Amino acid sequence: MDHIDKEIITILQKNARIPLKGIAEKTFLSSPAVSARIERLEKEGIITGYSAKVNLLKLGYHITAFINLEVEPVQKSVFYPFVEACPNVLECNCVTGHYAMLLKVAFQSTVELDLFIGQLQKFGRTSTQIVFSTHAGPREINISGEKRGDSYADTNDNKLNH
Repeated sequence: MDHIDKEIITILQKNARIPLKGIAEKTFLSSPAVSARIERLEKEGIITGYSAKVNLLKLGYHITAFINLEVEPVQKSVFYPFVEACPNVLECNCVTGHYAMLLKVAFQSTVELDLFIGQLQKFGRTSTQIVFSTHAGPREINISGEKRGDSYADTNDNKLNH
């Protein structure tokens, strides 16, 4: 993967709907060359898909939470299919520490969240944190090596000066 591949990935992470012509202009390549590179990145599994970012609040999902869950290794074969079938589970990560799993979920109400936690507890003990606000949301991975800002003040100063 060279610097042009990295630039293409950066562009697509910011806007996956950008036309090939737009990427070609930014990378100084032809549209067919960009298309071939994207196809290769997909085949290599570097680009795994494309999706739309949605505003959960505007869709009625007012509760976002992180749930830590203790799951015994022998339960994983039952747990994984269960969690895959739950549309409210946005992420499920196997993690280190006291808890085995960290789930990110979205629900329309705390009542729905409480019912889901009750279902999870058949796998083990839970600990839940409800999100009040998100100040640094999901964003693209910085593969270009450019700095995002050394501190909170640097980031805010940059926003104010533009």
